[in-house]
Amino acid sequence: MSSKLIQPPPPMAASREAIPRRTGNAKMLLSFSDFNSKTLSFSDNPFRLRPMFIGKVTEQSSASSPNEQQVDEEEEEEDITVPQIKEELYEALQGINRGVFGVKSDKKTEIERLVKLLECRNPTPEPTGELDKIGGCWKLIYSTITVLGSKRTKLGLRDFVSLGDLLQQIDIAQGKTVHVLKFDVRGLNLRDGEFRIVANFKIISKTSVEITYESSTIMPDQLMNIFKKNMNLLLGIFNPEGLFEISYLDEDLQVGRDGKGNVFVLEKTEKP
Repeated sequence: MSSKLIQPPPPMAASREAIPRRTGNAKMLLSFSDFNSKTLSFSDNPFRLRPMFIGKVTEQSSASSPNEQQVDEEEEEEDITVPQIKEELYEALQGINRGVFGVKSDKKTEIERLVKLLECRNPTPEPTGELDKIGGCWKLIYSTITVLGSKRTKLGLRDFVSLGDLLQQIDIAQGKTVHVLKFDVRGLNLRDGEFRIVANFKIISKTSVEITYESSTIMPDQLMNIFKKNMNLLLGIFNPEGLFEISYLDEDLQVGRDGKGNVFVLEKTEKP
């Protein structure tokens, strides 16, 4: 049987010319540059050819960076007007019952953002110097004070008793404020029951007043019978005593913060 000796194919001359060989442990480097400023390097060793990226890509994504988005949002907030902020605020307050029974965190964040935008545009930076704007009757439309869990149950504010308007009547001449909480009691066919808290106030700065509790009453007697066991709880929630800072004030809207950090948004209304 005859046998043939299979010879390996001859080396490629073009390859030798394009890639000079070196002796020892020397390495070969091929470098290619394209029009996008990308550089590729291939490093060779006795066993394999391994790609190694050593260049820098200069292309940039067309999407906006977080910093750019933040700048855009800040510019939009700077351009927004007070009427626009009020419109957005009233829309955000729809369906949350003044926040008394709690608000979802995203909704609360949205409301706080709008409140801060108003405060930054306060047309009355020294409200205690313009008492004519403060006097009168105000209706609460939002507050961060809440009645939740067992407190709500003890006060019967789930099904039996309904919480109506929360009003603030300010008498500048007398230096008094009367807080009125309206209640309806379905089981007793009682409407327009109310809890009144009378307090004094005095000006302590260009933006703040100090409120001092004076007295409280519940009318009529049927409503008193419902709340008498939990009067301290009711007063503890709604007692306005303490520091109150007016952070925004115009002809029909007021924003304030108490010493505990609670936020109150009130709108001007006619005295009932």
